[in-house]
Amino acid sequence: MKHIFTKPAALAVIAAASGLPGACSDLEKSLDVVGKASVDSFEALLKAVPDNVSADKQNAGWSLKAPDGSARFFWSADYGKSPLYDVFIQFDAKPFVDAGLDTAKLPADIKHEGDLLTVGADLGSDTPAADASTDALAAYKMLVDKRPDVIGYHASLGHYGVSLGGGNLFEWAKDMATNDKDIVFVLDPAVWIGAGVDPGKIQGWVFGKVTVDVDGKPTEVDKILKPFDLK
Repeated sequence: MKHIFTKPAALAVIAAASGLPGACSDLEKSLDVVGKASVDSFEALLKAVPDNVSADKQNAGWSLKAPDGSARFFWSADYGKSPLYDVFIQFDAKPFVDAGLDTAKLPADIKHEGDLLTVGADLGSDTPAADASTDALAAYKMLVDKRPDVIGYHASLGHYGVSLGGGNLFEWAKDMATNDKDIVFVLDPAVWIGAGVDPGKIQGWVFGKVTVDVDGKPTEVDKILKPFDLK
């Protein structure tokens, strides 16, 4: 069963991550603008690492893998066909196990299969038009069109991001030429700490504080991060 990522939850996550206005109607309008503005930077990201982008037929979408192959971001081209989640990040389990993870203590919506962990969200059942393109950029544009509420802008880092619910995100630089963190896999530490992980000991990940805007005020929150400079 997919984990349903409801719109109110998405709005709350993106509001915290991006510093957008609090009123729902204004927030939704702002998110729509942010989503459309993110398309050019996402297209630049796809063009920057073409060998890291591939079709994922099993999950009915597209995948962008990290340069070292340790993690990937997936976005669906057809929400009615995605067997697991419509957006997710998937990453090597071993660093978390080595840092104390007891997989039996993970919530059901975090999947542990073989050597991989998956965190993601179901965005509904929307499907593309019969004659629509389903290439990687078109699939992202569908996300912007159908669920702009899961796309935000992290001003302090200059990143756009797709929220996966629960404080988890995939982020990429608005301008890779001026940013040394071109893509970032982001996890909320609470659930991992609850499952026995020492977040400071996860090999290949960084545990630290990230500044976000909450009700217009800069606020530091803990995150587990895997950043990459693609240049």
